[in-house]
Amino acid sequence: MPKGKRKGFKRGTGSRPSSDDEMDTPDNQSVISSISDDGYFQPIAEEGTAFDGDSAEVDESTAQQNFEDGLRESIDGLCEKSHQTRINSLTLLSKTLSMKYIYDFLMNIKFTVVENLTRCLKKGKGDEPALAAQCISHLCIQLGEDSEDIFEELRDTLLYMLNDPSTPVKTRQKCAHTLAICSFVACRDITIIKQVMDSLEQVFRDSYIKGDKSAGQNTSISAFHSSALSAWTLLLSIAPDSCIQEMTESYLSKIIGLLDSPDVELRIVAGETIALMYELQRGIDDEFEGEDMVDLCESLKQLATDGSKHRAKKDRRQQRSTFRDVLKSIEEFEYPVVMIKIGPECLYLNSWARKKQYDSFCQLLGSGTHQHFQANLLIRDVFDLGAPPLVVDSPNQRAKKMSKGERNFINITAEKKRTRARAKNRDKRSVTVSCY
Repeated sequence: MPKGKRKGFKRGTGSRPSSDDEMDTPDNQSVISSISDDGYFQPIAEEGTAFDGDSAEVDESTAQQNFEDGLRESIDGLCEKSHQTRINSLTLLSKTLSMKYIYDFLMNIKFTVVENLTRCLKKGKGDEPALAAQCISHLCIQLGEDSEDIFEELRDTLLYMLNDPSTPVKTRQKCAHTLAICSFVACRDITIIKQVMDSLEQVFRDSYIKGDKSAGQNTSISAFHSSALSAWTLLLSIAPDSCIQEMTESYLSKIIGLLDSPDVELRIVAGETIALMYELQRGIDDEFEGEDMVDLCESLKQLATDGSKHRAKKDRRQQRSTFRDVLKSIEEFEYPVVMIKIGPECLYLNSWARKKQYDSFCQLLGSGTHQHFQANLLIRDVFDLGAPPLVVDSPNQRAKKMSKGERNFINITAEKKRTRARAKNRDKRSVTVSCY
């Protein structure tokens, strides 16, 4: 046998390669750890043992400290000279703020975060301003009413970028959503809210149908117009009665014209806006019908039964579903009722105003929506979920989770039942085929 290094042997260590048996984990040792919604590892009790509260507390404290250190690094990264580093830091910051409620931590570094985001918003290049605007929305949702000074400082900049044609469309779109969210959360002055609504209307008015019944918007920026109209509708949901009457008289007929838009997203948002305007106006005047309710209902029926093959199947399905609800609201005064399960709680959306508010928060928070609805005091107050928030996924609850062996037993039993049921069906099918 030729001389040479033996496989798995490291010279000078005197160690021998470990076998597969030695590398295997004992059956009675827990090897599964669950990642919580907070984004860091949580301790799990060993199978058959009690949960060690002191050890868990130490582990959670260490994980929290590591999390905060990483977040500080991403905030400091907003000041780096490298453009890609700033982009990565903004992306990480946005994702973190959407997934975890960290009010106390942010209050301690509030001014540093705002200063860095303002620099990225005003002087950033490429996608930086858009990501910075999105982070500002997250920051306002985290801080709630304590973000009033942030919005006051950045409002003029956001309004300028929204209406500046030289600003990239993606950035203007993010600014529209940020203005709506921040006004909803941090502004109590109706004069400022109307100012923001007027600026948003300046955007989507380019989509109004012209006198010759032609669509006025450029299809390349129709998504931007849809975002502006959606943001305008969110602020309308919290407007006082006097403002609602004024907006209905000025814009209802124009928004009805958007139902003829070639863009499906804009048509859907316009339909939801019309339903909200009728809902709010009928809260003031029960007999409100608008200028020409017959023609409106006819247009809604056509959209609710639209089967045009040149449109995508998903778009047709979404459009029909939305306009069936809109038509029912306007004709029969029946508003959509949706129940959403959030952990151990249930959230009921029984009006177009509530639905619009929920959809706006979901659009921003994404996969972190449930985490914020369980822990964020601002959101729980908006949707009347009560305070303080329920404590979920506590150590005691984690200790009561099924063990690995129990889960495997249940899965194997269920698989056997499925196999038997499918085997019976296959036998019946073969008998049927043989009879023919």
